[in-house]
Amino acid sequence: MNDTPFTDAERRLTLGALMIVFLLSALDQTIVSTAMPRIIADLHGLTLYSWVTTAYLLTSTVMVPIWGKLGDIYGRKPILVIGISIFLAGSWLSGLSGEFGAVLGVSGMVQLILFRALQGIGGGALFTTAFAIIADLYPPRERGKFAGIFGSVFGLASVLGPLIGGYFTDHGTVQLGGHLVAGWRWVFYVNLPLSLLSLFMVIVKMPALPHQRSGAVDVLGAALLIAAFVPLLLVLSLGGHSFAWRAPQSLGLFALAAVALTLFIHVENRVSNPILPPHLFKNRTFSTANLAGFLISMAFMGVVMFLPLYLQLGMGVTATTSGLTMLPLMGGLIVGSTLAGQLVSKTGQYRPLMLVGASLLLVGVSLLAFFLGQVGLPVLCLMLLVVGLGLGPGQSLFNIATQNAVEPRDIGVATSSNQFFRQIGSTVGAALAGALLTHRLASLGGSMDLGALQGLAIKASLSGGHAAVDSALHDALIHAVQGVMEAGALVVLAGLVTILFIPVLPLRSRGPMAAPVLVKDEPV
Repeated sequence: MNDTPFTDAERRLTLGALMIVFLLSALDQTIVSTAMPRIIADLHGLTLYSWVTTAYLLTSTVMVPIWGKLGDIYGRKPILVIGISIFLAGSWLSGLSGEFGAVLGVSGMVQLILFRALQGIGGGALFTTAFAIIADLYPPRERGKFAGIFGSVFGLASVLGPLIGGYFTDHGTVQLGGHLVAGWRWVFYVNLPLSLLSLFMVIVKMPALPHQRSGAVDVLGAALLIAAFVPLLLVLSLGGHSFAWRAPQSLGLFALAAVALTLFIHVENRVSNPILPPHLFKNRTFSTANLAGFLISMAFMGVVMFLPLYLQLGMGVTATTSGLTMLPLMGGLIVGSTLAGQLVSKTGQYRPLMLVGASLLLVGVSLLAFFLGQVGLPVLCLMLLVVGLGLGPGQSLFNIATQNAVEPRDIGVATSSNQFFRQIGSTVGAALAGALLTHRLASLGGSMDLGALQGLAIKASLSGGHAAVDSALHDALIHAVQGVMEAGALVVLAGLVTILFIPVLPLRSRGPMAAPVLVKDEPV
């Protein structure tokens, strides 16, 4: 029996629009990577290349909880329209970066960084609002299969993004009106028709969704949230290579983040409508599911970030072969996410699937830690398949558990918090893995740090050849990457233990807008 205020046709059309929105956001996180060497060559920005990714990461991450709260106050539909519009404008302007040379003294590379930041502001609304709308349309018991499908879309985008980006970069250069348009610009322009289509479907076809809250926006809380996490993300993204961890820049950014975070917590405990309600952290499911998501994302990013580097510098394969080697991981993620979503809808149980996923991930990462440097590409692909299968359930189940445990009025902020902590986990994982890799290289007398290794790989990609390293550096690199995998396995183990403490609450099967069933936490 369907007791929701939406017709089946409205829900199908809304899901179609959300699928496009989700694909847009997921593609943009992967499609740019293969185009970066050519962008650097055209815009002369080798020293700034990391900022293209960092700018998007900064703005998209800090805006996630703000967009989630705004969706609770003003409704999901207008927030999604605003987010898509900002994302569309940022994509168009990113494609135009440097097309007309320096503008007002701002170089093409700096233009791209600024417009990627704008794109990230809009991008932060896409993921979190899409998942919150699914929560508005479907009860948790039905939500699993759709969340699993959306998780598989992310995996699909991870496969298609680098391939599409590489194709446009290599073959997309065209003459338009006597003007030469570089192929890499289509990496951003491809977002335009998809954004316009999703805007049309959202505005015209999506039903108006009910508001869950009223009240004023916590402007001070939002400002302090930005002031706390922008410096933190900056130092985590750039520390260790752009400047040393003990440099005044690092210490100053850490201090600023700590002061702003302290003030943010103080304000959130006193305002009537906080951006991130403190009472949610007293909810055991909310706290443990977000902690587990943080740890799994931290381990995942630490593991996958340096695999392409190892493949190109440690195994001597080309950038294209390196990208293709990652396909089993993404294929496993698609299968794991879709299967977990279907099973949770049938059984109503999410914790056993979380445990299975984390266990598979632990096995896959441990195999990488023990056998990296001793196996060829076929066996490595099998290991990555296991890693992908383990990652799949986490794409949706942590979010479903969190949504199921909070009141409907907190669905938006709970959804955005889950994404926020996972993105923070990814950033922390990348930073710690980079620091560990650099430390291990130095301990073996390696003459290169992480930045130098990445620069070597980029230059090889630009020339279309292999990245050559001497035998000593080759051995040091393998040892260093193995250390990263070992640390990743320990973090996954911590995530597995945390999952054991996630309470088992029955998934509601009717009335997505109804209050959650309150059940006493089951013992572990």
